Amino acid sequence: MPVLKRNSKPKPKQGLDIIIVGCGKVGKALVEQLVNEGHDVTIIDQKAQRVAELASSFDIMGVTGNGASFSTLMEAGIERADLIIAVTQSDELNLLCCTVAKRVAKCSAIARVRNPDYGNEIGYLRDKLELAMILNPELEAAREAARILFMPSALEVNAFANGQAELIKFKLPADNILDGKPIMKLSNVSSASVLICAIERGGEVVIPAGDFVINGGDIVTFAASRRAAVKFFADIGIKTHSAKSTMIIGGGKAAYYLAQKLIEGGTSVKIIELDRQRCEELSVLLPKAVIINGDGTDVDLLKEEGIEYVESIVALTGIDEENILLTLHARQVSDAKVITKINRINFKDVISGLDLGSVIYPRYITSEAIIGYVRAKNESGDSNIETLYHLFDHRAEAIEFKIYEESEVTDTPLMELDLRKHLLVAFINRNGKIIIPTGQDCIKRGDTVMIVTTHTGFNDITDILKKQ
Repeated sequence: MPVLKRNSKPKPKQGLDIIIVGCGKVGKALVEQLVNEGHDVTIIDQKAQRVAELASSFDIMGVTGNGASFSTLMEAGIERADLIIAVTQSDELNLLCCTVAKRVAKCSAIARVRNPDYGNEIGYLRDKLELAMILNPELEAAREAARILFMPSALEVNAFANGQAELIKFKLPADNILDGKPIMKLSNVSSASVLICAIERGGEVVIPAGDFVINGGDIVTFAASRRAAVKFFADIGIKTHSAKSTMIIGGGKAAYYLAQKLIEGGTSVKIIELDRQRCEELSVLLPKAVIINGDGTDVDLLKEEGIEYVESIVALTGIDEENILLTLHARQVSDAKVITKINRINFKDVISGLDLGSVIYPRYITSEAIIGYVRAKNESGDSNIETLYHLFDHRAEAIEFKIYEESEVTDTPLMELDLRKHLLVAFINRNGKIIIPTGQDCIKRGDTVMIVTTHTGFNDITDILKKQ
């Protein structure tokens, strides 16, 4: 069995020993970030060339073989591994890899499972197979798209505190009531309890202080409860009503999950899908949706099906180029809210320059959930990171911490803590109540706390303090 060894001498261990089974798009994204964060990574894939290229690029161990094979796992060092992550194209293989690994070693295990047939069994499978996590990128992408469509004025809506708080990104229109106002004057415009956490202007990301002046055209990210966010948008004159009608182009797994959620929320859904057999399947699975068998890139078909009048359009084909062209076309002929799914990130700078609006990257959704778990496990052996999101193309992070123990950050007013620069405590969740903190508020044991920062690599809530 071919084993690719590191070209250089082994580095002293700083992080976890991690085995990644599957070197596709998600596997590669995980390797890149985990190596950058100092973890010792070994990859397994059945395609020798893919293993060779990835192992050489990141100077890591690579094994060619079946990740569910006992001998392959032993060759990869499963006995000393802290974590195995299975992200092959097969759900069953991912679950089998984790099951075999758990029988051989005391490592934690994470599996990617995408088939809707397992949708109602995720909790059961996780518990019975003793897995740390089961991730479904298409389902998570659909959830993110649904959150945006329920608040179409937003570019992104990220959920925290079990959905009770949200981090919302939007573009401030020119001549808005906030244009030219410092953040400290925000309360003169809106009484909603919100905290502006980050602002992107001219390609630069800033964690703003109270005297920072907001300008039209800024990309603004703020933290709030859903109710407070709706009030805030209303107070500054931005429409927030949910989209009542949605056209989904592409009928894959993500489209099914999204349609299901939108229909439950009272939105009328039309899906355009090229494959006739898939259309028949969707007609049974989604009896309340309108399913059209046709080419979603056919301009005449789109017009015939009402693209000019629908309130929202979601491009979910399996081809990034098609999704981008569909979005650009939709923005020309319609005032609808448009969401684009992008799988590859090779040309992310180019994509950002196209001003597509809301873009969803399923690969990032998967990798961020795993990175959050890895950071927590590396720090303490128990997860104190609840949620992690990268913002503004990885130039800022939003991290939700669970406060299990008292420390130097607890029971002290925030104004008295020696906090790092370029960092904000965005909210405190205390017994289900979302607190947008002032300088007098304290972090207490049992809270969950979300921080936003341009620093990277935070593992514990005490990382918010300046290093002595």
